[in-house]
Amino acid sequence: MPNHATAQQIGTGADFPIRETREFRFTDHDFARVRELIYRTAGISLTPVKRDLVYGRLARRLRVRGLSSFADYLRILKSGDRQEQEAFVNALTTNLTSFFREPHHFPILAEHLKGLGGRRPLSIWCCAASTGEEPYSIAMTVVEQFGTFTPPVRILATDIDTSVLDRARQGVYRLDRTDRLPREQLRRFFLRGDGNNAGLVRVKPELQKLITFRQLNLLDPEWPMRERFDAIFCRNVMIYFDKETQYGILKKFVPLLHPEGLLFAGHSESFHHAADLFQVRGKTVYAPRGGAPVTAGRRP
Repeated sequence: MPNHATAQQIGTGADFPIRETREFRFTDHDFARVRELIYRTAGISLTPVKRDLVYGRLARRLRVRGLSSFADYLRILKSGDRQEQEAFVNALTTNLTSFFREPHHFPILAEHLKGLGGRRPLSIWCCAASTGEEPYSIAMTVVEQFGTFTPPVRILATDIDTSVLDRARQGVYRLDRTDRLPREQLRRFFLRGDGNNAGLVRVKPELQKLITFRQLNLLDPEWPMRERFDAIFCRNVMIYFDKETQYGILKKFVPLLHPEGLLFAGHSESFHHAADLFQVRGKTVYAPRGGAPVTAGRRP
C-alpha cells in the first residue's frame, strides 16, 4: 500500500502550523526530475506553480502501477519502459479543445482555400489534434467551402498524446459538446445516438474519411511528412514551450508550407521572436517570410 507522507509545513507563522497530507511523498528533487524529463521528451516547460497539477496527474500513474513513491516511479521511467513513458507524457499533456474554438480562423481558412481553387490537391496539417474537435472543425469548413464530402483536400491530424488520438479517431462526443454548432451543421455532420447511446453524437463516416490521424511529437528530430501544406494549425501549443523550442519548431514549419501557405496560431501566442521566419497576415495568422505577398485568405 502507498505510504502517506506529510508535506512541509505551510502557514503564516510557526505558532499555527498547517500540515498538508498527501498520499505520496513528492520532493523538490522529484519535481525537478519530472520537469527535466517532460522538457526533454515533449518540450513542455513546467513552471513551479504547476507542481500541484503534476502531483495530481502523476499520482494516478503511481496508483495504477501499485507504487509507493515518486522515486520508484521515476526509476521506471529512467529504465526505458516505453509504455510508461507514453503514459507519462499523456498524463502531463493538456488537451483543452472545442469545436470551432477561436472561430475567426475558419472563415479565413475557407477564403484561403477558395483563393487556391482546385489547381492541385490541397493539404492541411493540424498538429495538436487532441480529442479531434479541431480537425473535425477544419473538415467541416472544407466540406462547406467545396460543397462536397469529397473535396480535393487532405487533412493530417497529429498529437503527441496517443490516448486522445484514440478518442479523436472514434469521433464520439457528448451531445453538449456540440451545443454551439448550428442545427444544420449538427444534422449534416453528426449522427445522434439513441438507446444506450442517448446523449452522444458521432461524426459521420464521410467526414472522418477526410482526416488521417497520426501520433507525432513536435520535438522529434525528424518529421515523416514530405509534402507541403497549404495551411498548418498549431494553436495553443507553443505556450507550453520556451522561446528556443518555439523557434526550432517554427523553423521546421517553413519548408513544409507552400509559399502562399498560412500558419494559424492560438490567441495568446505571438511569434515576434521568429520575424525572420514568419510575417503576420491577420489575427494570429502568419505566412512564411519571403513567401507570396498575400492577404490572409486571398490569392495573390
